[in-house]
Amino acid sequence: MPKENAVSKNGVPPHIYFLISAIFHYLGPSFAVLLFSSISVLGVAWFRIATAASFFMIWRRPWPRFFQLTWDQQRIVIGLGIVLGLMNASFYIAIARIPLGTVAAIEFLGPIILAALGVRNLRNVVALLFAAIGVWLLTDVRLEGDPLGFIFAFANCIFFIIYIMLGHRVASDGGSSGIDRLSIAMVVALFTVTPIGINGALPAITSPILLLAALGVGVCSSVIPYVCDQLAMAKLSRSTFSLLLSILPVTATLIGILVLHQFPTILEVIGIFLVASGVLLHQTKKT
Repeated sequence: MPKENAVSKNGVPPHIYFLISAIFHYLGPSFAVLLFSSISVLGVAWFRIATAASFFMIWRRPWPRFFQLTWDQQRIVIGLGIVLGLMNASFYIAIARIPLGTVAAIEFLGPIILAALGVRNLRNVVALLFAAIGVWLLTDVRLEGDPLGFIFAFANCIFFIIYIMLGHRVASDGGSSGIDRLSIAMVVALFTVTPIGINGALPAITSPILLLAALGVGVCSSVIPYVCDQLAMAKLSRSTFSLLLSILPVTATLIGILVLHQFPTILEVIGIFLVASGVLLHQTKKT
């Protein structure tokens, strides 16, 4: 596991990379709205992975690097790729069947569990409780909907946990090499989702507008966030990174205010305050 540090090698604090990831994490779905109305849920998942994989193949040219890795490193990268593919497919299937807030709340059970495993003092216990309650208020959980949606929501949660664990393993040698390995993993993810998603994506292949929307989904949801995750993971402990993930519902709320003019309720404002308090209270490890 990488040691925690205040800044990255290029002088940028890892929290900045995380914040960029958090912002773009919710810009991607705004492009997905157009796709949802035209192609199937799994088709959207395929487009998201396919455009990201194409971008990484052009940018990083990953395959020569894959054969330079040890067998253990190759297994981690392949595992990460499979998880990325299944995690994205599960997420889209879940939000098509049950409310997004419910899916988000279930998804954040994973990071909260990982953050709890890293708790070492009372201060961090309080920080974790604040963040967990804040996320609960922000996601507006409603335990109703299609049972199959809950199955895929919990599957997404499990894959999210594995993504964080494998992502830290990939990032352990530093941000640049982590990005190279992430590019390989994204290609593996494409092979993973193609059998279940390609048929749903075919109707949009001939539409320039839909292809442009797909490019936006891939870059905003699977390129910028995952690259920034690698740069942040290289310098943050797993428990700290997991706790910081509680910021995501906050960024979603703020984007809703600035872009969609959707203003939060009193409970959501309290949730934002609790999440921010939890992140500020959290005590990181000293190097």
